[in-house]
Amino acid sequence: MTPRHLPSALAKPLVDKFNNPLADPNPQLKSDSPLKPDSPASGVPAPVNFSVSLTDLNARLVTYLSPEDIARVSEAYLFSQAAHSGQMRVSGEPYISHPLAVAAGLADWHLDAQALSAALLHDVMEDTDITKEQLTERFGKGVADLVDGVSKIDRIEHQSFEEAQADNFRKMLLAMARDVRVILIKLADRRHNMQTLGSMRADKRRRIARETLDIYAPIANRLGLNALYRELQELAFCHGQPMRYRVLEKAVKKARGNRREVVSKILEAIRTTLPSAGLDAEVMGREKHLYGIYRKMREKQLSFSQVLDIYGFRIVVKDRPSCYLALGALHALYPPVPGKFKDYIAIPKANGYQSLHTTLIGPFGTPVEIQIRTAEMHNVAESGVASHWLYKDEHGISQVQQKTHQWLQSLIELQSDSGTASEFLEHVKIDLFPGEVYVFSPKGKIFALPRGATVVDFAYAVHTDIGDRCVACRINFETSPLRTELKNGDRVEVITAPHAAPNPAWLGYVKSARARFRIRHFLKTQQNEESVALGERLLAHALHEMGISSAKILPEAWDRFKKESGVRSKRAVLSDIGLGKRLPAIVARRLAEGLDVPTTSLTAKLPRARQAIMIRGTEGIAVQLGKCCRPIPGDPIVGLIRKEQGLVVHTHDCPVLAKLRSERGNWVDVAWDVTPDHLFDVTIRVIVKNARGLLARLAKEIAESNSNIIDVSVEDDRDSTMLYFTVQVTDRVHLARILRALRRVPEVLRLARYINPHH
Repeated sequence: MTPRHLPSALAKPLVDKFNNPLADPNPQLKSDSPLKPDSPASGVPAPVNFSVSLTDLNARLVTYLSPEDIARVSEAYLFSQAAHSGQMRVSGEPYISHPLAVAAGLADWHLDAQALSAALLHDVMEDTDITKEQLTERFGKGVADLVDGVSKIDRIEHQSFEEAQADNFRKMLLAMARDVRVILIKLADRRHNMQTLGSMRADKRRRIARETLDIYAPIANRLGLNALYRELQELAFCHGQPMRYRVLEKAVKKARGNRREVVSKILEAIRTTLPSAGLDAEVMGREKHLYGIYRKMREKQLSFSQVLDIYGFRIVVKDRPSCYLALGALHALYPPVPGKFKDYIAIPKANGYQSLHTTLIGPFGTPVEIQIRTAEMHNVAESGVASHWLYKDEHGISQVQQKTHQWLQSLIELQSDSGTASEFLEHVKIDLFPGEVYVFSPKGKIFALPRGATVVDFAYAVHTDIGDRCVACRINFETSPLRTELKNGDRVEVITAPHAAPNPAWLGYVKSARARFRIRHFLKTQQNEESVALGERLLAHALHEMGISSAKILPEAWDRFKKESGVRSKRAVLSDIGLGKRLPAIVARRLAEGLDVPTTSLTAKLPRARQAIMIRGTEGIAVQLGKCCRPIPGDPIVGLIRKEQGLVVHTHDCPVLAKLRSERGNWVDVAWDVTPDHLFDVTIRVIVKNARGLLARLAKEIAESNSNIIDVSVEDDRDSTMLYFTVQVTDRVHLARILRALRRVPEVLRLARYINPHH
């Protein structure tokens, strides 16, 4: 099979070239004839030539692939070259130079022939007429699935750019969850695009740079690809904020010269100290990358001259015990900075990273950052999940693979319950940043949580049921609020209750994607259940008004209504009624049309007693008590069906209700049916003469009337003071008892129940 737009005359030459895979079929792309680099854009440093020839790629492949595999990769190259024939990049290069560079990046990680073939073909579905079926037939299902995973979805009409991007990210991340090679291809693709971004318009460069910092660099970090993570950050900083990049680059070059003597002195001291302690170690100096310095300056509000630790040292030793011996030797050489030691060997990061980190005070008070690790740890630190292909015989790789697998499975779980692609992307963005805080369960299990995480985050990290039912906690054996931020080393014990449920207020302070997602999912489910139950009651009430029992509505009537309305299920209709999206009277009339009852009999009935919907005050989200008038049992009440709010209950004389007389068709008869122990909020306005200790006396009277004070506010005037108490009562009789008690206080001039007309 040949590509759809490929001339059949080229079919035989493709086969001939396939038989000699190491031959370079495109003399334009030879390494001794480099491609024209992207023209530098204004304010962006002149780009390096990142072009790669087929000869360069094959030179990398022969080091680890069999001749048969190299032949398959060469076939993919020839197919891609023909498919992209005549296409050019914005910089003027032949388009095939881009897939070649992506494949070369994967070859550096020693990825297999399938992944390399997919890299060479990764744009053919998106930019040419080639279909997935054609790729499957020619290269197999594995390659076709990888190419499909990195290809963008066709944009839907009327879909915004942000929505389309969210859909593409969701597709890519779910494909990655099935096969991690998808994201490795995409990351290599993004790296080459960032390396050659200079030819793009300034606004497009900034957008792509922002996207790289928000999504792709954190994914690289989450997969442990630290070298790629730093490179993507540097490139995004260079193109996103070119002026700041150049200024900082000059400052670092200048500082490099000024601090060379100090750095050399520290390096020499370390290289002398470690052998004298009996340690065989490789010591490397390293300079912080520019984006890391820039981020530290911004986060800590520092000038460049105040960022002293732009240099660090990495020490690689033979085994794990030697890491701790090296640490002791260095702490004896220079004093450590208290609180700056981190043991990521005993407690690895979420991406599998292991190392000892410490900061020392060197000569002239210069802070020196030190990383100590073994060779195996260094391989994992630099290559992360790609070390599975790079170092197949090394130890310690399985833990990285396991952590990656757990994270990818969590993506599938997030996707299965997320509503929209944008919501899914929001959760993933939160989850991309690895844990910074390490806490312990009562049984000693370690949990890694995001910085700023609270007890609720910890509860959901333990188990969804623990999070849903948590009511209190003990941190280090002391009772604490659920919103308490956790610190490294905290011992956290969560207290649960059988009938507890997530509080919407938790969304204001949780930090982890899992907690945020689970709370939202519970609230959505709860709202749906409550709105269905309310919708059922409202529909039954509307049918009763027409003299029809709900039991008389046959399934055929529901099927007809669903077909005419375009809804999926009866539950969806009832939910819409409960949320105020459909009027129950209209739904009732349309359902009644299916009955074998003359239409006239529906309207010619004798007047009947109107049946009210019973309100308990505990229905939850679907039934709300008006915040303006705060109705309580004993008040005459009216229900109003409002869109997206469900049933809102007001007192019959509420001024807000008076303004909504035009919506009288949405009014519903309601009545109280409450349990004696349920409490309702009500506001009292008390006008008093100001006196010392008066507030305490008023609070005492309210407490002695068996009521809780929820809120107090004060409005002060020259002659008098107005106090607003929000208290909890069981009914109007209880409220009257509170008002009588307050009237007995001599300083009280006037008092009354308060209705806020502006709420």
